[in-house]
Amino acid sequence: ACMTQWQQALALFEVMWDDHVMPNIITYNASVSACGAAAQWRLSFSFLELLWVKSLLPDVISYNATISACGRTGQWQLALSLLELVSRCDLEPHVVTYNASISACDKGG
Repeated sequence: ACMTQWQQALALFEVMWDDHVMPNIITYNASVSACGAAAQWRLSFSFLELLWVKSLLPDVISYNATISACGRTGQWQLALSLLELVSRCDLEPHVVTYNASISACDKGG
């Protein structure tokens, strides 16, 4: 069976670990975005959580990608919770953060 783009991204993420190459914040953000683009909000959220587990602090890009993923699937309440978390984590939300949050509310009905 042929892998989709987001599945290929996750496979490459695993290959990194197998090759003992440590993913950094950019790698995690790319993985969050790949999952989000495919409306895989649970996986996006899992990558966001994994950043904390690996002691890599999520940045505003991490949150933006996860908020967007939530928005694509109507998870507007989670998106707004993440928006609130951005500020609580002393990060500066910017126009992308708010646009993704507003879009999530729009798609959530």
